[in-house]
Amino acid sequence: MRRDSIFYKLFQTYPGLLFELLENPPENAKEYRFDSVAVKEPRFEIDGVFLPPENEDPGVVYFCEVQFQKDERLYERVFAESLLYFYSK
Repeated sequence: MRRDSIFYKLFQTYPGLLFELLENPPENAKEYRFDSVAVKEPRFEIDGVFLPPENEDPGVVYFCEVQFQKDERLYERVFAESLLYFYSK
C-alpha cells in the first residue's frame, strides 16, 4: 500500500496529534486508533483513518490525507474514497 510513511508512522505512534489540531475534538479522542484502510472494487486506498472505539456506536470517523505534491483531483478523490468506505461498511 502506498502512503506517506512519515505521517503514517507519526499518527500511528501519536494518534492524538490530529485531535490537537481540531477546534472541537471528541471527548474520547484518546480512545481512537489510527489505521490505513483499503476499499475494494474499485480499489481506493485511504492514507489514514482515525476509527472510534469499537464500543461506541455511532462514532465519528476522521479521514487524514497528507499531500507532498500537487493533486488536481484531491477533493474528488477524498470524497470518493470516504463515501466508498462508508458504503462498504
